[in-house]
Amino acid sequence: MKLVSILPADSYVVINKSILNENDRLTLTLLYQPIIGSVATSLYFTLWADLNKTEIMSNEYTHHHLMNAMGIKLEDIISARKKLEAIGLLKTLYKTGKVNNYVYELYSPLSIKEFFLNPILSSSLLSCVGEKEYRNLISYYKMPKINVSEFEDITVHFSDIYKMSIKDTKEVVEESIKEKNKNEIVIDDVIDFDFIISSIPKGILNERAFNNNTRKLVNKLAYLYNFDNVVMCELIKDSINEKGLISEVDLKKNCKNYYSFENNKTPKLVYKSKNTSVDVKNIKDIKEKLINCFESTTPYDFLKAKYGGSKPTNKDINLIESLLVDQELNSGVVNVLIDYVLRINDNKLNKNFVEAIASQWKMSNITTVKDAMRQAEKEYRKMNQTKEKIEKNKEKEKLPTWYGKDVKKKAMTEEEVKELESMLSEFA
Repeated sequence: MKLVSILPADSYVVINKSILNENDRLTLTLLYQPIIGSVATSLYFTLWADLNKTEIMSNEYTHHHLMNAMGIKLEDIISARKKLEAIGLLKTLYKTGKVNNYVYELYSPLSIKEFFLNPILSSSLLSCVGEKEYRNLISYYKMPKINVSEFEDITVHFSDIYKMSIKDTKEVVEESIKEKNKNEIVIDDVIDFDFIISSIPKGILNERAFNNNTRKLVNKLAYLYNFDNVVMCELIKDSINEKGLISEVDLKKNCKNYYSFENNKTPKLVYKSKNTSVDVKNIKDIKEKLINCFESTTPYDFLKAKYGGSKPTNKDINLIESLLVDQELNSGVVNVLIDYVLRINDNKLNKNFVEAIASQWKMSNITTVKDAMRQAEKEYRKMNQTKEKIEKNKEKEKLPTWYGKDVKKKAMTEEEVKELESMLSEFA
């Protein structure tokens, strides 16, 4: 993913790569909006509205036009745009110049059947709306069964009404006929197919088993359920039919059953932290390095590092998921919370204690790592003052070096620098 700065004066043109209709609006609102949010959905509709009367291409606009039309900041538009790109509704093309130029290509949402058969989208929708609403949506789109067994089909055939005249036939070739185009969700490869193919005994697997569509499905399922090569290989073996091909239906079912058995729940959709590729070596300030470690490390990997490389327990994973999904805390904020609780609570993650602090931070609108660090410092001081009143002679608990330290205004001691660098080394 290339990072490109964008300014309100930068221009854009919308190109319609599909055929959009009112049914698409309903699909976007009912099925896509719960996943991507109302702002991203509104951006799609706004770009759609920018198209001219031919509904093929728009005039040239600036991003300031988008800001005024939607009444939101440019950074919110960029965030919404990325969600549309990620879910396959938009492609963005970019060209530099005195004023940077963008082309936004609109694609149709999937059909209802395609959407619910897509393991990533259907699971994401279930995660966002819950079981009850998910079943309601399926019922809404479900075709009613009408008994026509007593009726006779009297429909005429084409040849019954028309005949072709050879002398009137003309060859017509149109290379650019409009059609309903859909863009695929792109997921980086998480499976080593060479390993899987070599691990399945010869004679069991048909050489045509791993076609392009099957590979995409296997990759999506491995991504969705976070399966490694070994687990995925066993599930594939259980899904091979009598022809030596991989049954998509069986593979989806086996993956879901295995995950449910191991975790006793369905997977949840979690948005990644904004800064996922920060090179801390380029940041001079030690405290800023730590902030970027909090922001660019997943809570799972952060906790794993705190445990010295040991995998977090299912109890810890459930707690992290609750903080991310139920409390809707930023992943960087979750990392600060984990670090704070482990340091003040004898390296123990007590669920009730963590959730109490998380609720407080949520109500205080703590959305960034810096805000979380300031809040942690504030709570520590308050807690320490209370302890001092009760036990004046009790030794103060050790405060993490990054609390309250302004590296730029006040030099740290050698011991404090070593502590920060030690924390950073956990995530190197």
